[in-house]
Amino acid sequence: MRFRLDGLEVFFPYDRMYLEQYQYMRAIKQALDAEGHALLEMPTGTGKTVCLLSLITSYQYANPSAGKLVYCTRTVPEMNSVMEELGTVLAYRAKELGLEITTPTYGQGISIEVEENTAEASGARSGSETMDIEDSAGAPSSISENTQRRGNKRRRTYNRKSKRNPNMGPISNGGHGAGGSGALALCLSSRRNMCVNERVINESDREAVDAACRSMTASWVLEKAQTNHGSIETCEFYDTFRAAGEATSLPSGIYDLEELKVWGKKQTWCPYYLTRQAINHANILVFNYQYMLDPKVAKMVSKELESESIIVFDEAHNIDSVCIEALSVTINERALEQATRSLGRLSSEVSRIKATDNQRLQNEYSNLVNGLIEQGLLEQNTNDAALAGNVLAPDILNESVPGNIRRAEHFIAFMKKLVEHLKARLRTVAGPNGGVQSETPLAFLHRMMNGTSLETKPLKFAFSRLNSLLRTLQVSNLEDFNSLSDVADFATLLATYSEGVPKFAIILEPNGTTIPGVTDPVIQLACLDASLAIAPLFKRFGSVIITSGTLSPIDLYPKLLQFEPRVSESLNMSTFRPCIRPLVITRGSDQMAISTKFDDRGDMGVVRNYGAMLVELCACIPDGVVAFFTSYSYMESIISEWDAMGILRQLTKHKLVFIETKDVVETTLALDNYRRACDSGRGAVFLSVARGKVSEGINFDRHYGRAVVMFGIPFQYTLSHVLRARLEYLQTHFQIREQDFLNFDALRQASQCVGRVIRSKTDYGLMILADSRYNRTDKRNKLPKWILQFLHEGYLNLSTDTAIQYVKDFLRKMGQPIEQAALQTVLLPLEEIEKLAGNPVSSEDSTMLTESNTLVP
Repeated sequence: MRFRLDGLEVFFPYDRMYLEQYQYMRAIKQALDAEGHALLEMPTGTGKTVCLLSLITSYQYANPSAGKLVYCTRTVPEMNSVMEELGTVLAYRAKELGLEITTPTYGQGISIEVEENTAEASGARSGSETMDIEDSAGAPSSISENTQRRGNKRRRTYNRKSKRNPNMGPISNGGHGAGGSGALALCLSSRRNMCVNERVINESDREAVDAACRSMTASWVLEKAQTNHGSIETCEFYDTFRAAGEATSLPSGIYDLEELKVWGKKQTWCPYYLTRQAINHANILVFNYQYMLDPKVAKMVSKELESESIIVFDEAHNIDSVCIEALSVTINERALEQATRSLGRLSSEVSRIKATDNQRLQNEYSNLVNGLIEQGLLEQNTNDAALAGNVLAPDILNESVPGNIRRAEHFIAFMKKLVEHLKARLRTVAGPNGGVQSETPLAFLHRMMNGTSLETKPLKFAFSRLNSLLRTLQVSNLEDFNSLSDVADFATLLATYSEGVPKFAIILEPNGTTIPGVTDPVIQLACLDASLAIAPLFKRFGSVIITSGTLSPIDLYPKLLQFEPRVSESLNMSTFRPCIRPLVITRGSDQMAISTKFDDRGDMGVVRNYGAMLVELCACIPDGVVAFFTSYSYMESIISEWDAMGILRQLTKHKLVFIETKDVVETTLALDNYRRACDSGRGAVFLSVARGKVSEGINFDRHYGRAVVMFGIPFQYTLSHVLRARLEYLQTHFQIREQDFLNFDALRQASQCVGRVIRSKTDYGLMILADSRYNRTDKRNKLPKWILQFLHEGYLNLSTDTAIQYVKDFLRKMGQPIEQAALQTVLLPLEEIEKLAGNPVSSEDSTMLTESNTLVP
């Protein structure tokens, strides 16, 4: 479909569109024209991605001065899905422009690898945590499985035959390039997902892959290899890439991760470094949130983006949490012991270098006098060992590094004092007279200065100074220094944000683990203001679009992120039949109220009623059922009780039972087998956790999810001291009441869980909200509009046996063949779209239209 929207010619790759798709694109267009930000909630399964790509790429085509489209997603499968849709959109535009369509040559298949860490999580945050989520979430089905072991790491490889997309790869189109405009679209990810060197990709985990890569591509390695040819192993792909120089360019086309690897092998070029060099020439970039929000990664990728760029955060319902995690640091006793050992290694290495190559240290000292920018700390080669550091205050970027930490041995002594002070604070907290302590950064810093004589200014430089030292000592394996980098990160953030209104809290707890009988004191530098990480984006870029299917209540995001959206809309769903049926179950069949409130969750009557409800639902619902619990601990306890009551045995008579765990690989295998059970007709129920990996990145469309059951309301753990500090901050500075935020956060998580059940207009599913509190107006009204439009009065305050009758009635109606004539009533042809363009329909007017199509007789 090719039509005009407020003067813009839009290329939409389908013959018809839904009303909400038109309204969504119109809202995006208004934000782009106003050079402002947008906050948009679009119903799940209504083509949000294709609308975004169609409108923004058409806007770029009509306005050559427009900047890049930067599309941020959460997981690798989502990135690949976006690239696939983009290929369809640009291929359609090229066809409409009358160009000769060409297709590239393809490979045979892909290999996707998932890492398992069998060691107990230490609680200390390493720089790889978020990227591991990006790499492993949503791993696909496996056909063959291989397992490799290295120390305490286990890595499994899933091989999948890949049916190649003809719209991907280099595209000529008669010399006009992709989309008829020479567009270049790139996917960016970590080395583990992009490397083509066989020796490197066989390493056990992401850090090992990074270390192996640096050991063959670092500048000092290349110098040694050039001096003594053949004495040290280098990467042939990186060597060829460097040798090609300016010739290393990507032709116009659409490159997902697989296509980049295919092209890299064909040219014998490293795809990882090739994409980072090609960023400046690309029109469209697709990557993980962290590349924009986490200052540890953003400075390496997004620093060159022009201010005219259009930034899109898709599935951004948790964007405030991502921002806070990016600027928070957690350190425990084990991490401090590891930091002490790392400092010992550095001290030994400095002594060795002084004896063998003292000039290297002297050169570093001279460079540090010139400041961070002049000596290249902020512009180092991406292949050199470089820790990812937080944003530095502008007033210190051009200053010289303080004299008392310029010499390597002085800086190591400085860091030892810092580590010993943190150890002493943790010993105090864990002692008999200890307990939880909460301090502002300024108070913590004042106490540190009195106890150690350390100064504030050198602390601001701690992270960059450590980075410089590791480069000088030519360290390739940075994994061994993660704990020390966390301490330096802690120091830099502490000193940088110690002045003014406290936007961080220092929380010291005597026990930061949930393992019974284990004591693990921790110190947390908790960011309280989500706007700190995203504010630079709002200031730098003209249009930032935050969108998801579950943003309700939408009015809290501008307060949390401190920005003013030019456009803010929550859209209804137009449909030809009531394809979703939300049911609020407040009582069991014995009329006893059910709830996961702390006072009620342990009641055996509630546990029994929840189990009986799930058994009855599984007995009458075909194929797949997904059940979400409020936490791992609650799920474990209730499953244990169900087992003792014989409920699990009854459940397995109707469906196979699969359970999500905290282990990524186990969960991936459980999902794989769950899908197999659904495909075979046996049916399955998947027991999962709100806020877990399954609730965020996995879709249960069609027969994989005919019903989603939400047991309780997934509130955060309200006794968390970090959460208490944040709630107090929101109340004091943003006037957001404690209960308002807790309800907002819990209901968006519940909406995200139940939204997994439907992915298209022809799909259908049940949304079971099993808790008496959902019957309250203040809870229910925080659900998205597109769910509320189906939640009629008759579906509230139900008992289990009444709800079962509604379930059977719904499944009987949805089991009938789809009437194509009815489907066409919500698919608007070009003529209807042109009428809308001449006489726009407001979202308020569209409410009546959608409700008339979704009323249940």
